[in-house]
Amino acid sequence: MGEHSELNSAELVEHLSDEEKVDLISGRGLWKTAAIEKLGIVSIVMTDGTYGVRYSTTQIEAGDSDENDLAAFQALVNQQADDNMFGSTRPATCFPNGNLLGCSWDVELAARVGDALAAECLSMGVRLLLGPGINTRRTPLAGRAYEYYSEDPVINGELAAALINALQDRGVGTSLKHFACNNSELDRTTMSSDVDERALREIYLAGFERAIAKSNPWTVMSAYNPINGVQASEHAWLLTDVLRRQWGYEGLVVSDWHAIKDRVASIAAGCDLDMPESAPRKRRLLAALKSGHADRARLDDACRRVLNLVRKCSTAQPSAPVDLETHHQLARRIAAESIVLLKNRDDVLPLDPARLNRIVVIGDGAIHPQIQGSGSATTNPYRVDLPIERLRARSGASLRMDHIRSPAFAQGQENETVANILADCAGADTIIVFAENAKSRNGEGNDRDSLELEPWQNTTIAALAAANHAVIVVLSMPDAVAMPWLRDVDAVLAAFYPGQGGGEAITQIIFGEQNPCGKLSATMPVRIEDIPGWHSYPGENRHHVYSEGIFVGYRFYDRKKLEPLFPFGHGLSYTQFSYETLSLDRQDIGADDVCEVAFTLRNSGARQGKEIVQLYIRPIEPDLARPLRELKAFTKVDLKPEEAKTVTFTLSRRDFCHYDPAEGLWVLRAKAFAIEVGASSRDIRQTAELYCRPDTRPARKLSPASTPAEVLSDPSAERVLRNLIGDKLGFSAEETEAIIEKISGSFLGIYDTISWYLDDKLQEEEIADALANLHQ
Repeated sequence: MGEHSELNSAELVEHLSDEEKVDLISGRGLWKTAAIEKLGIVSIVMTDGTYGVRYSTTQIEAGDSDENDLAAFQALVNQQADDNMFGSTRPATCFPNGNLLGCSWDVELAARVGDALAAECLSMGVRLLLGPGINTRRTPLAGRAYEYYSEDPVINGELAAALINALQDRGVGTSLKHFACNNSELDRTTMSSDVDERALREIYLAGFERAIAKSNPWTVMSAYNPINGVQASEHAWLLTDVLRRQWGYEGLVVSDWHAIKDRVASIAAGCDLDMPESAPRKRRLLAALKSGHADRARLDDACRRVLNLVRKCSTAQPSAPVDLETHHQLARRIAAESIVLLKNRDDVLPLDPARLNRIVVIGDGAIHPQIQGSGSATTNPYRVDLPIERLRARSGASLRMDHIRSPAFAQGQENETVANILADCAGADTIIVFAENAKSRNGEGNDRDSLELEPWQNTTIAALAAANHAVIVVLSMPDAVAMPWLRDVDAVLAAFYPGQGGGEAITQIIFGEQNPCGKLSATMPVRIEDIPGWHSYPGENRHHVYSEGIFVGYRFYDRKKLEPLFPFGHGLSYTQFSYETLSLDRQDIGADDVCEVAFTLRNSGARQGKEIVQLYIRPIEPDLARPLRELKAFTKVDLKPEEAKTVTFTLSRRDFCHYDPAEGLWVLRAKAFAIEVGASSRDIRQTAELYCRPDTRPARKLSPASTPAEVLSDPSAERVLRNLIGDKLGFSAEETEAIIEKISGSFLGIYDTISWYLDDKLQEEEIADALANLHQ
């Protein structure tokens, strides 16, 4: 920090002028914090990178003007992920995107990604990496769904914490984003995400809460969208009440790029750093300071947090050359352990090259693979494994491997085109179709408007299956797609966006060099209309109502008893696993208890494999409406054939709680809980029951407007009422009982009901005072 390094952050703030304070909390250009030379405050470099480091030399090193910066940023977020988009961006490792890494359910792999990203950041002088993104994948149509891990907060929080810890252990800061409810790209800076508090707490904030508790990210990034009508970057309840006071977060809050509309309001709400630099916003804030309309104490807090971040980032390890080839091998491994085998009829996979004469590979995805999504997170890959090259590397002299390009379907010539493909496939032992999501309206700044594949694919796949070919479909997509041909094909692999090593990873699985062990981290619907909240998507009049509430993802499908195309947690293997002897270390749960769950997992097949074990809880007679079951823990277990291991989980009180908005608390209330372990949310293998010792319910506040039923259901209030009727009015016990019986069924308030039967013999104030004394 220079010659004033002996001063702490609070002391340094005292040496700053108003102009310098505004500079410090406003960034410098697109990707840097501001330097204050007279105090030795250095600038740090930040850049995007949830799955790879995107370092643009022209944007970071050229020092462009505000006008050029805005143009460069707009070009960045609107770009498409193709070969011509990278310009002067430095080569880096493009790891599997969040949509595939989430399917690994593997915290160790997430940590290894973080460690590799840290090394590449340090080599480029980047000290703050703007990720990971962990917004809930509420709808598969969301344009940034590919960046995010899961529809469940447990997976989101666990993977994010592992990646954050690995990066920050090496001195590279992270930015947990986008806080919160960034679930659609349509009118993303003006469309309010209208979410009830219970859904916020249990679904949309829970992953952030878990990640912060387990990793303490150096920064949290506020989202573009308003939440319940208030911009996320100006939302005091979100940024101050919840994030800081309730969760105890002490790091820095940074805005998403140009997300702040009112800089003075954002400072007051708890948003510290405005990115990127904006001369108009700086002028408005400085004017508000001079006129006394900006909170100076909050401004100083923001300056102190920026300085704390700069100090942390300045302690990073010296940069060193990075072995990108080693990172490429890591990208291959992560993809191979994350790709999901959705279907494998009659064990058609893995293929044995020695038993095949000819394979036909169809689709441009084999020669120009879609390895990542489009937008600000895109990475310039150091190298890319082409699937056709990796497949041919296994074919040998006796196996012929042919490739057919994606056809251009001309109007009225579909049948002829399909007939030509069928003719080219004649005599083939196996057909591998590389299928991709249709590219219309996709990526950052756009939501998909369809779950359909590219137009030629459904027709071609169906025709190949009808011709009795063995058909294997390899899917590349940001999230779920429709599969009208699913029943007729032999095998389906979901590769999502597999990064630069995807071609090799797919090949390893197809030929059995890798036993598939990924599982879906988001439910796949049969049709677009089955998506939870579809009836209120994408919103109207700048309000998007999250109409499904807490019933997000698999919770919705369970609630509606709706059959998904593939359930949450689904994924096949080339071996089999058995779940045995589930046990609990206690019979009930309450107060601050913890419960240890143990069972035996056995590889009952003939191949080594990894199984993702999922633990759910199912409330029995809950206090409020709750999902049928909810994920609470998971682990990935590696087993040799016939090997067995004891798997243990520890559940805390919070795992059993739900949020009650009426009390503003997480509460434990149910008759009991079923503890379920299984292979997916629809494949439960073992169950045990745990009784509940529920929290005491606070007395309901009663008033003269409360119904007789409400008053009489409270024993203390009932005694007060009987005393008023008997003692005050002089009725006998029998007469009082008769009056109680008459009034008990009324839907009017207790005062109006009594007045109906007893005129005004009891005054409203008397009833109000008696009930108020009861509360005290």
